[in-house]
Amino acid sequence: MRVIVIGGAGGIGSALARRLSENGHELLLAGRTASRIEALGRELGAMSVVLDAASFEAVEASFQQFGPVDAAVNCAGSLLLKPAHLTTEKEYRETVELSLTTAFATVRAAAKAMMNSGGSIVLCATAAARAGFANHEAIAAAKGGVIGLTLSAAASYAPRNIRVNCVAPGLVATPLTSRITQNEAGLKASQGMHALGRIGSPGDVASAIAWLIDPANSWITGQVIGVDGGLGTIRPR
Repeated sequence: MRVIVIGGAGGIGSALARRLSENGHELLLAGRTASRIEALGRELGAMSVVLDAASFEAVEASFQQFGPVDAAVNCAGSLLLKPAHLTTEKEYRETVELSLTTAFATVRAAAKAMMNSGGSIVLCATAAARAGFANHEAIAAAKGGVIGLTLSAAASYAPRNIRVNCVAPGLVATPLTSRITQNEAGLKASQGMHALGRIGSPGDVASAIAWLIDPANSWITGQVIGVDGGLGTIRPR
């Protein structure tokens, strides 16, 4: 398959890129930080591009540069842990731009690229968009939008054989979450919130994404799959 991974140098994106590369897929890796995305591209022998994933024009140009595409994945996002009354307008707008606008830009460009050939699009939400967690207002709002986008786009593009799905992770150990996962008390509390007793690894989420884009699973669309150790739906004893 030919796959575009936006946010490809992040924790989940890079784990997915390595998994797909190992399985022989042709990749275009896109990200904001030149040193990271270019280094990963060299490591995997993949194309790489530096872009602002919230820019409709830049994202569409990257699809055109890559050519025919079978699957597109957006792993871009942010993490803001603040209650609404302490969140600045700038923080809110940045959260929405990084987590929702990038997803919309991906769907927009991917749908155009796949209009005649079909394909698979996978977006990333969060368990916090499906269950209420304190101090997650901005990120829950943005990722809740990603879930709505997933469902609507899946309906719009199903006649074109374009599948649109979404993963909703719990807490995953990535550079983005390091201030939580590298704090002993914070890590222990977080582990206790997940019914399976541990936080996730990037590979846990990458595995689910790889499964969703696999043509063997071509009868799956419009789904939001919790890859979250039970965080979004069940409570441990």
